[in-house]
Amino acid sequence: MTAVPADALVYPLAGLLAEPPGARRDFAFEGVGLDLGPDLELGAPVDGRVRISRTNRGLLVNGSIRTSLALACSRCLKPIDLALDLRLDEEALPALDIVTGRPLDPTIEPEIVRLTDHHEIDLEPLVREAILLAEPIAPLCRPDCPGLCPVCGESLEAGPHDHADLPIDPRLEALRAFRVDADAETG
Repeated sequence: MTAVPADALVYPLAGLLAEPPGARRDFAFEGVGLDLGPDLELGAPVDGRVRISRTNRGLLVNGSIRTSLALACSRCLKPIDLALDLRLDEEALPALDIVTGRPLDPTIEPEIVRLTDHHEIDLEPLVREAILLAEPIAPLCRPDCPGLCPVCGESLEAGPHDHADLPIDPRLEALRAFRVDADAETG
């Protein structure tokens, strides 16, 4: 299945901006491919639905996104496909005054999403940001994943295994004699 380019997430909204507050448009997209950078890869194309509603000062973007991320378990390093069901809730303001055509000052609210000079909204940055924020810090193939043996790197899924007594680094040999006095620590 070929992914649809991300420019499929650009929607013209000049007509909606000319309507009174409360007017809305619904859009759906399927099979959109996004570049998430060198460290993250989509496991499936992005599908979603958005409702864009006119407000007294701009637009309200609400929607849902479905996709998955191709990751590796942080304990056992097996490849996993992490399904994501995400929400979009953003405000967008025009870059130009719809009546006069004069540019609006973007420094007044720099954190707000702005429409293009052609009154279009590009949802790609919003969708990408939602996916990036949903990436887990330490993804797991399952919650009780035992991981890998810290000595040999073998999977601990089959259970514990024995290692012959390995020689210790001579620089650390003095630590064998180290004993903690529990009474001195608590007193």
